[in-house]
Amino acid sequence: MARKIGIIGLGNVGAAVAHGLIAQGVADDYVFIDANEAKVKADQIDFQDAMANLEAHGNIVINDWAALADADVVISTLGNIKLQQDNPTGDRFAELKFTSSMVQSVGTNLKDSGFHGVLVVISNPVDVITALFQHVTGFPAHKVIGTGTLLDTARMQRAVGEAFDLDPRSVSGYNLGEHGNSQFVAWSTVRVMGQPIVTLADAGDIDLAVIEEEARKGGFTVLNGKGYTSYGVATSAIRIAKAVMADAHAELVVSNRRDDMGMYLSYPAIIGRDGVLAETTLDLTTDEQEKLLQSRDYIQQRFDEIVDTL
Repeated sequence: MARKIGIIGLGNVGAAVAHGLIAQGVADDYVFIDANEAKVKADQIDFQDAMANLEAHGNIVINDWAALADADVVISTLGNIKLQQDNPTGDRFAELKFTSSMVQSVGTNLKDSGFHGVLVVISNPVDVITALFQHVTGFPAHKVIGTGTLLDTARMQRAVGEAFDLDPRSVSGYNLGEHGNSQFVAWSTVRVMGQPIVTLADAGDIDLAVIEEEARKGGFTVLNGKGYTSYGVATSAIRIAKAVMADAHAELVVSNRRDDMGMYLSYPAIIGRDGVLAETTLDLTTDEQEKLLQSRDYIQQRFDEIVDTL
């Protein structure tokens, strides 16, 4: 049976997602959806020109919602990066009004297409937009996932790796909560060289607060440098999509709606063919648990403010 992935929005992020998926041969068929007909057609031709030099072949159709009916995964990259560029506060909610206004029509089209796979949402503010997509489509919550702090966790791993001169893949642990200003590093979960990082930080000259701030502001450093972010978040979405396609049962920190939280936020979950297969439980400190609840409350508040306007 052919493997199929849809991408809604072929801007900087969507194109990076498409390139990563196609270059790695993750699927056989791709569906590109974008309001800019000329751009999405150009992307289709550009990728077709690349096929002779790729190891895997991919078939691409454009702007055919019906073709999403049997897709395994659809990735939404809706957004308007200019709103973020013009935002001096560093708040990912700068795109909320714009992106939420698109969720109704895109979600309705996606539902009407007959799609019944796993929806992966990148669009910012990702926790609220993921919740809105689930609300509009009525899809089971376990089949609607946001990239959440999978990217922020990678930024933390990079910063910790630099501090200890390690490959970031040698750093374990999580950023939790909102993909935004209320996120936090759950330091109790972070380990390097087989030891808790808090132990090594106490013994050495490592300032965890500085590392946490680096993880939090990393996206804006990239945004200010090139006008948008793309590769980091695209790789996060691709990792989730691959876990779904392979039914990997992979533990990933993604934005998901937990029973005990009642709202989308980032917390590790087991990801496979049917989306979120199981919840996990971390042994957080009292301070970390309080931060998680505060982040949940903030996301809930912003969701409640916008949901009735759809």
